[in-house]
Amino acid sequence: MATKLDRTPADIECWLTDMDGVLVHENQAVPGAAELISHWVSTGKRFLVLTNNSIYTPRDLCARLRASGLDIPEENLWTSAMATAEFLKRQQPGGRAFVIGEAGLTTALHKAGFILTDQDPDYVVLGETRTYSFEAITKAIRLITSGARFISTNPDATGPSTEGLVPATGAVAALITQATNRQPYVVGKPNPMMFRSALNRIAAHSETTAMIGDRMDTDIIAGMEAGLHTVLVYTGITQPSDVARFPFRPDEAYPSVAELLAELTEPTTSGFTTEDSGE
Repeated sequence: MATKLDRTPADIECWLTDMDGVLVHENQAVPGAAELISHWVSTGKRFLVLTNNSIYTPRDLCARLRASGLDIPEENLWTSAMATAEFLKRQQPGGRAFVIGEAGLTTALHKAGFILTDQDPDYVVLGETRTYSFEAITKAIRLITSGARFISTNPDATGPSTEGLVPATGAVAALITQATNRQPYVVGKPNPMMFRSALNRIAAHSETTAMIGDRMDTDIIAGMEAGLHTVLVYTGITQPSDVARFPFRPDEAYPSVAELLAELTEPTTSGFTTEDSGE
């Protein structure tokens, strides 16, 4: 078996990949993404598509991806809502939670055996939603100051929309923190917890698993801290000139997943070069 120092994509047995900026961009499949998924399926590779978006259930997300040109089975999707529910189930089975979020989060918590209530909850769980309510935020603040523990699905301060940026979970969490002096425990990326729960879901080992991402500050650092082989693609946030600003490097870097697929089907040399890193 190849060691971490000499692993290449051809040595990888299991794959984790970010969704936005890697497989899809503005609701359109990135060139090569559908072929990469098809390659993994046809070769029997275990894989999960990860997202910090906690709004959608796997079924809803599967339908949205299909409309974008990607046929990804529900069982191959792993959201921050699902990771949060799994984490809380381990922490306090059968617990009680006051939830600010949408179907992706409430459904995951119900499946984990949680009771959703505003009456003496063990946790306040904050996720993504299109309609943050001042009343719900006020209720969350009061419950946290009364002793409920504060959990957030992800740290993202803003999210995209057709009209431009919108405030997201991290921004609302900061508001609640300012009012309560309580920091949330954040389950989603870049917390390696998200990756470890994903590994458990597909019975994968970090030594033979890779993480593909488009962000150095979330995907790559979290994958690195979880002991995964890291692959950066330049179809999202991080560009080659940005890499030199970080004190760590991905194991591989490619213009897009199309070039990674070529490496997997016709292995040659590592995709990562000092030119890719911006040095």
